[in-house]
Amino acid sequence: MTDTIQRDVAAAPAAQEPAPVAPRRRRSSHPVRSLLKHLVLIVTGAVMIYPLLWMVVSSLRPDDLIFSQPGLWLSDVDLSHYPDGWNALSHPFGRYMLNSAVVVLGSVLGTLVSCSMAAYAFARMRFTAKTLLFAIMLITIMLPGHVTLVPQYVLFSQLGMVNTFWPLVGPNMLATDSFFIFLMVQFIRGLPKELDEAARIDGAGHARIFLRIILPLMTPALATTAIFTFIGTWNQFFSALIYLTDTDMMTVPVALRLFVDSQGESNWGAMFAMSIVSLLPVFFVFLFGQRFLVRGIATTGIK
Repeated sequence: MTDTIQRDVAAAPAAQEPAPVAPRRRRSSHPVRSLLKHLVLIVTGAVMIYPLLWMVVSSLRPDDLIFSQPGLWLSDVDLSHYPDGWNALSHPFGRYMLNSAVVVLGSVLGTLVSCSMAAYAFARMRFTAKTLLFAIMLITIMLPGHVTLVPQYVLFSQLGMVNTFWPLVGPNMLATDSFFIFLMVQFIRGLPKELDEAARIDGAGHARIFLRIILPLMTPALATTAIFTFIGTWNQFFSALIYLTDTDMMTVPVALRLFVDSQGESNWGAMFAMSIVSLLPVFFVFLFGQRFLVRGIATTGIK
């Protein structure tokens, strides 16, 4: 019996080892295509940044050379536009930047608090006509702000709030920006509901769940909302021009408009200099908040 098994094993063909598979070579991108792609990106970036560079250069030129030399080459440097522009208006330009900072701070805090609470209600709570109200909220995204400007002006005028910061800050405290509500709703819906259920078992209500669980996890969405609100409020011109009539209350965009005189001589050099100064807060906010902005948009889109 043993001899028979040994003969069968000896007669069986040897198992062939699988031939080694050659690793696939990664197809390298064509150098010409890569060069063209980078060239297009460089040219596009240069075209987009050229107006900003021209404004920086023009703020360093004498007044008679600003429009006679449209290029970026500086033949003569004049730094007097910055101190002249800072003190050219009825108040130092820092006064207008402080007014804008007050409006921006109130708008950012009001938007974060009101929109986050509204977003939690739509994402986690159950109430009558929830779907209908959410649809109406989304429809208001397509409503231009100029449509509601006249009714709002009449309302604030009757309340005696014209020439104050309340018309610029108050609406942000009432969750009037539907885009940010939708952004936060999508983010909250991506969070696991097991966290809410575990907290509810421990006796937590909606207020505690929102403050202790949901709100700390919403940091990317809150940072995105804060950055967009900051940039939009800092650059807000039309509403500030309508509601603020006293020069003591004017914000930066309205103050920059005072440098341009439609009937007399405009102080272009000082206006360009103060425009650069007014861009610095926006630049630093975007520079330090860029990683939060990208993470907030990316996580909201994935979830």
